[in-house]
Amino acid sequence: MKRKTIPLRTALEGFAEKRGISTRLLILFMVLFGVAVTLAPPTQHYFAQRAQISALEADVESNRKKLEEARAELQRWRDPEYVKSQARDRLHFVLPGERQYIILGLSTQIDNGTSSAAPINQDFPLGVPWYSRVISSITSVGVGTQTP
Repeated sequence: MKRKTIPLRTALEGFAEKRGISTRLLILFMVLFGVAVTLAPPTQHYFAQRAQISALEADVESNRKKLEEARAELQRWRDPEYVKSQARDRLHFVLPGERQYIILGLSTQIDNGTSSAAPINQDFPLGVPWYSRVISSITSVGVGTQTP
C-alpha cells in the first residue's frame, strides 16, 4: 500500500483549520521558532564569553593593584633610611657606637587577642609510644590557662 503524498501547504492548511488559526499565523510561528533555534547557541556563547571577559578584567584589575603595591614597596626599599630601619628591626643590626642589650630569661606571655594557636605543651612524657604523646598533648591544651 502506497502512501499518498500531500503538499506542505495543504498539510498546513488542514492543520490550521483543525486548530482554528490562520495559515499565515502558523507559518509565522514556524519561522520565529526556526530563528529562535538558530540564534540560541550563538547568544549563549556570547553571554558566556562576556562573563569570561568580565572575570578576566577583574583579574587584570587585581593584578594591577598588586603591581602598584609592589612598586610602592620597591620605592620604599630604595630609601636608605628605610633599609636601615628594616635591618635594625628585622635583623637586629646595630650601628657603630651603639650597644645592643638582649635580655634573657623573661617569661613571655601569650596575648590571647593576637594569637590564634594554642600554647605548646613542653611537658611531654618520655619513654612512651608516639600516639600516647599525641594524646597527652591534646588533652593538656588549655590546662592552667585562664579564660577571660
